Amino acid sequence: MSTSDSFALDTPTMLCIAFALSFMPIAYILGTSLIPSTQTRNRILFFWHAYDALTHIFIEGSFLYECFFSYTTIAGIHNTREPFFLNQRDRIYGPAYGTGPSSRLWQEYAKADRRWAGADLTVVSLELLTVFLGGPAAIYVCYQLYRASSERVGAQVRGSAKAKLWFVALALAVAELYGGFMTFAPEWLTGSSQLATEDPVYMWFYLVFFNTLWVWIPLWVLWEGGKELRSAFIVQETQSEQRKGQ
Repeated sequence: MSTSDSFALDTPTMLCIAFALSFMPIAYILGTSLIPSTQTRNRILFFWHAYDALTHIFIEGSFLYECFFSYTTIAGIHNTREPFFLNQRDRIYGPAYGTGPSSRLWQEYAKADRRWAGADLTVVSLELLTVFLGGPAAIYVCYQLYRASSERVGAQVRGSAKAKLWFVALALAVAELYGGFMTFAPEWLTGSSQLATEDPVYMWFYLVFFNTLWVWIPLWVLWEGGKELRSAFIVQETQSEQRKGQ
């Protein structure tokens, strides 16, 4: 476990937390506006995937921006450890070297997980997939949820939308779980050397709360998707037997 300063709730910290949580009411408003109130499960699915997309694209996207464009220049002799990010021997990249609002956001989170202060190669690689594939995939699921919930389209269109949304939602849920494992498994195997596990706020709010959302909800999505697949195959086999019996 790493040693770090204790959590302090100052104005910049409050702004960072408020920004990180601000996408929840936005996703809720979108869900209640676009999905009928009679379709509770679809509203929850829409809320989650809207929040997922907003977080991936805007918050994690800002991390990638900081990793590729924020850096400090050092004398080459002091940076002799390979590999070099972007093959730049005289630069160290990451949010720690930025000065804008997004760099401050990640500097705050890095108090709980130091890897997010720099351009950790594993983290950056995972975030590239998350931002450019996970974010758009979540938007696509939201779009198909809207189509599947609409009474203004025919049954065939709604059925096609359901098939598409569950196909992508299940793939995305598996990807979220895999990404979470690959993010934290290295820390579990090295005694959480980069994590501020000694401070309760950093541990339970920053690390556990913000990250296990992408564990429990994807597991629920997989459960619901499994029920949908089971129901679809039962209906298909039942209809097939009925046709044979005619």
